[in-house]
Amino acid sequence: MDKLAFLGVVGTTLTMLAAPAQAAPSQTPETAPSFNGTVLSVAYAGSTVYVGGDFTAAVVNGKAVARSRLAAINALTGELLPWAPVADGRVKAIATSGTSVYIAGDFGTVAGQRRDSLARLDGRSGALSSTFKHSIEGRPYALAAAGGRLYLGGAITRVDGSTRTRLAAFNLTSGALDTRWKPAVDDQVEALAAGGGRIYAGGKFHKVNRTGGYDRLVALNPSSAAIVTGFKPRPPVVTFAIAVTSTGVYTAHGGQGGAASSYSLSGAKRWTATFDGNAQAIGVLGDSVYVGGHFDRACRTARTGIQGTCLDGSDDRVKMAALATGDGHLLDWSADANGVVGVLTMAVRPSLGAIAVGGAFTTIGGRAQKRYAQFG
Repeated sequence: MDKLAFLGVVGTTLTMLAAPAQAAPSQTPETAPSFNGTVLSVAYAGSTVYVGGDFTAAVVNGKAVARSRLAAINALTGELLPWAPVADGRVKAIATSGTSVYIAGDFGTVAGQRRDSLARLDGRSGALSSTFKHSIEGRPYALAAAGGRLYLGGAITRVDGSTRTRLAAFNLTSGALDTRWKPAVDDQVEALAAGGGRIYAGGKFHKVNRTGGYDRLVALNPSSAAIVTGFKPRPPVVTFAIAVTSTGVYTAHGGQGGAASSYSLSGAKRWTATFDGNAQAIGVLGDSVYVGGHFDRACRTARTGIQGTCLDGSDDRVKMAALATGDGHLLDWSADANGVVGVLTMAVRPSLGAIAVGGAFTTIGGRAQKRYAQFG
C-alpha cells in the first residue's frame, strides 16, 4: 500500500492518498519496549517509530534502559534502537521529514544545548541541528511537516520575538521562521494535519484570522494561511486529533463524553460516533478508522448524560475502538487498554499494516505493555 504518514495527538501529519482495502491488524500488540512515563507522541518514518513523552527510561525484557523523553523503535522487529537524544522536559509532538525528526514540547535543552520548546534532530544519529534554533513564547502542542514547511500549533504567542497567534511555520530547508504564514486563532490549537494542498488545524478556537464560523476545525492555505472557505464543518466540541485521506477528514473530539467524526473535503458531516469519554487520537488504515481515548464504551446513539454516560445502550470498547470509514458503524476489532487517561496518541503506517499508540496505559490488547504498543 502507498505511504500514509500520521502524527497523532495530539499532533498529526498525513499524506492524502487513497486507502485500498486492507486486513485489520491483530488485536494483540506486538513485542515492543515499554516506558516508565506517559507517551505523548508517536511518528513513523520508514520502518522506525519515534516516541516522545514524559518518560526517562524504556523497559526491555524487564530491564530499564535510559531514554530521556525520546526514543526510537524498529517497527519490524520491536527492537529499541540506539537513537537516544536527551530532552530535559516533556516532548509533546513529533513530526518527521526526510532524515529529520522535529520535536516540540516543554523542554529547554536538548542534547545538553539550549533549545526553547522546538528542535530538529537527525533521524539516524540523533544529532541536534545547529541551524534550527528558535525562541518560543507559549506552549506548543502540535507539529506537521509538508510542502517544504514545518507547521507549529499550540498556545504560542511569539516566535523569535515576532507575534504568532497560536500558529507558525518554518522553512524546512533553511530552518527560518516563515514570515508570510501567520494565521491567527483565538484559542489554543491541539492538532495539525496536512493533506491535499491544505493545512488542517483543530482545537478550542472560535475565530480564525478574525473571522467567525470556523469553530474548532479549519483548513488553511499552506503558503498564504488564507482560510479555505469551502471547508466549514464547525464541530460543537474541542478537536483533539485529525486524520486526512484523499476522500475525507476524520477527527477526534472531547465534550460531554467524546466523539469521532467524518467529514467530506467540502466540510459536510458524514457521520459521528459517540463514546463515554474523550476521543484523543485517530488514524485511518484501509477501510477502518481507529480511535483512542479515555472512554470505556461506544454509545449506540449520540445521547449522553452526566459525565458522558451513554443513555441508549453501549458496547464495551476500553480506550480503543475501530469504526467503518463509510458510515462510522462500530467494528468488532477491540484492543482494550487500562487506566483512566488511556490512549493519547496514534500513528498509522499502511505499508506495514501497523498502528502505533501511546498513552498512560499499562496493559493493552490483553498483554502487559506499558504506555506504548504497536498492532500489525
